[in-house]
Amino acid sequence: MESYATILNYAILFFTVLIIIEFIASLLLKKNVNYSLDTISSLSSGMTNTLKDVLGLGIVILSYRWMYEFAVFQIESTILLYIIGFILIDFSAYWSHRWNHEINIMWNRHIIHHSSEEFNLSAALRQSISGIVGVYFFLSIPMAIVGIPPGIIGIIAPLHLFAQFWYHTRLINKMGFLEKIIVTPSHHRVHHAINPQYLDKNYAAVFIIWDRLFGTFQEEIDAVPPVYGVKRPVNTWNPILINWMHAWQILKDAWYAQNWKDKFRIWFMPTGWRPADVAERFPIFYYKEDVYQQKKYRTCINTFLLGWFWFQLTFHILMEMYLFNQIADFNYDQILLYGVFLAISIFAYTTLMDRHLLAIPIELIKMALGFYLLKMMNGWYGLDNYFAYASWCFGGYLVLSMSITLYYSLVKKKLQTVVTN
Repeated sequence: MESYATILNYAILFFTVLIIIEFIASLLLKKNVNYSLDTISSLSSGMTNTLKDVLGLGIVILSYRWMYEFAVFQIESTILLYIIGFILIDFSAYWSHRWNHEINIMWNRHIIHHSSEEFNLSAALRQSISGIVGVYFFLSIPMAIVGIPPGIIGIIAPLHLFAQFWYHTRLINKMGFLEKIIVTPSHHRVHHAINPQYLDKNYAAVFIIWDRLFGTFQEEIDAVPPVYGVKRPVNTWNPILINWMHAWQILKDAWYAQNWKDKFRIWFMPTGWRPADVAERFPIFYYKEDVYQQKKYRTCINTFLLGWFWFQLTFHILMEMYLFNQIADFNYDQILLYGVFLAISIFAYTTLMDRHLLAIPIELIKMALGFYLLKMMNGWYGLDNYFAYASWCFGGYLVLSMSITLYYSLVKKKLQTVVTN
């Protein structure tokens, strides 16, 4: 836990720098690729994902270390072993990614990543918290059989994951001969698009050869600009809600389905399939052919609220980094409560971004938990050792956050401004 938290702290700084560079480049190139609330939502989603990983909130059916005990071959630990491991991880990533798109219930694990109607580096950080159970463990069997040690997988896997960050951008055009070898921004723009020509294409993580080999490759067409998002718009900035909305829809459809066979098979049918009787009784809007009629989700806020949401994002990133830096000083129960507080807080301010009244009770729960932790920990997790009166300031933040939520939910609940940047 401690070593992984340290890696994530460096990764957060690295990704933040790249996102800032992309933003500056977009201004210089006069290409608007960012929308503030969408970016805040994306980065907030990234925080929930890293919290889940660090806290170990997942179920592993079969560990790789156990599978490695049955290795058939033993390859000497050379650079070749790392290369083979990287290729096999990429192969398994292709299939897990593809099945996440093609199987109805598995789409719930992945919808968050595609939910942004923008395409930029921050969207790369929209990662799932709903994939609690590791269902694709069998894809690691080839690596175990070959005899790639768990220690090497522990090095390769994060590198493979981080290598998928850079190509979430609209600012890099086609890259010549590299288009034949690796996944490029052009390839991944296609993957994130909902245009009929682009849908369910380019699943590869690093090597585009898998798509070419298995018939899922599609080149970006100059005459067909990608439209980003999902076919059934999520219409919320709350990343925690997005993580579960598809499963909730399947559950409702299964409940209302009259045929018992449909109640069972809906979970494993192709993504988006619904029983005919349910689709007729409870129609759902989704984009079909004319995706260029897309109306991007927007909420009415003013300049103050925009600044407040940016403050909330920055404050929570710093809080998460503080947790990762101090994680060795606290027991698991204390760390878990810290993580729960952050998750509730993210839920609260992203719900306020939606201008939804649910923000009030969630903010109340957040404030109550925050003051409870201040009392239980005799301050905010040792922060007073670094900053005088830090815990008093944190208590003030809790009151201020509650006050702003009440004011903009009950008093200033109707705003006419839609911030465009």
